[in-house]
Amino acid sequence: IHQGIMERGSKTTSDSYVLWPARIGPYTLVMGRHYKNMDTSSLPFSYLIESNDESILVPGINLRSVGTIRDAQKWPLRDRRKDPEKLDQVNFNLLSPYTIRKMFEGRELLRKLKSVSGPVSGSYSYNNMVIRGNSLERGIQMYQTGINKFLGNSLIKRLEKTEFTSNSELQKRLKPDHTMGKGEWVDLAGLIAPVKAVNKLLDDIENGVISTVGGVAEAFIRMHDSYYKWEWTWACERIEQEEGKPVKEFTAADIIRITERWKKSVIDLDKMLYEDARKEFTLSSMTGFGIDGGEEIKKLDFEQVRGAFESNGVVSAIQDHIGQKDALGNELIERMSRIKS
Repeated sequence: IHQGIMERGSKTTSDSYVLWPARIGPYTLVMGRHYKNMDTSSLPFSYLIESNDESILVPGINLRSVGTIRDAQKWPLRDRRKDPEKLDQVNFNLLSPYTIRKMFEGRELLRKLKSVSGPVSGSYSYNNMVIRGNSLERGIQMYQTGINKFLGNSLIKRLEKTEFTSNSELQKRLKPDHTMGKGEWVDLAGLIAPVKAVNKLLDDIENGVISTVGGVAEAFIRMHDSYYKWEWTWACERIEQEEGKPVKEFTAADIIRITERWKKSVIDLDKMLYEDARKEFTLSSMTGFGIDGGEEIKKLDFEQVRGAFESNGVVSAIQDHIGQKDALGNELIERMSRIKS
């Protein structure tokens, strides 16, 4: 039996082929025909492209694809369940401890490949795939950008709507309320949860603490409802690792520095998405329009069907997002600036 896994958010293009067994990491786009077994699970948000019978991996590039954002927006909208009590607990978050952990893995993996093969290598081999040198460098940068964005999001959420008069108050707020959330997270058919929480559920079933299907369903609901509380526990641990010190030693200056880094990552990523969206409005994209006229008719026909670039919903959302996040970051920086050392 040949079995393969396409993790959440992954897609295949027309006429694509993947030889099983294989594992494709989250939010990866597979193009072409791939005749070797491969595993990209530690390199999420990638393109897997076939060229001259070679499998070319472009790590992290899907983070800047407007198609990825469009998918993330449409999946929740397609959830037409009306009952307030959902039987399936589905987390639609694009960035989560599950995907960000893989970005950490991907960043370290690419750094290791670079270290082993040398920084000037033109290409790198990994799991029957080829990673070009420039793609590796860009992949490290893209994963770092995604990591900065997620950790900054979690930090800002943790500190929102709270005034602090001292660093000790700040440190107290930064301390997680729960121990659950540390370590690895998994995707249980849409439910994103810590492995420890899943193992506890299994232990409770084996020990008879939970003995009914309803009890299992309630446990899944509790996991889903606890996501954001547990997310901060995980994010806090990662922030400490990135900063090289525990949050009990953080000061307002640390928060300002992390927030500035977050702002840059968010805005840089949004600008990349904006430029990617522009590609959908180039002359080549209009080729199939205006069957009975010249260039002007073609352009008008295209705009009637697809709309103008400036008024496109995704483009407008990106522009609004840049302004909102910039203001959000500035507000936190201003609050931190009022804390006396």
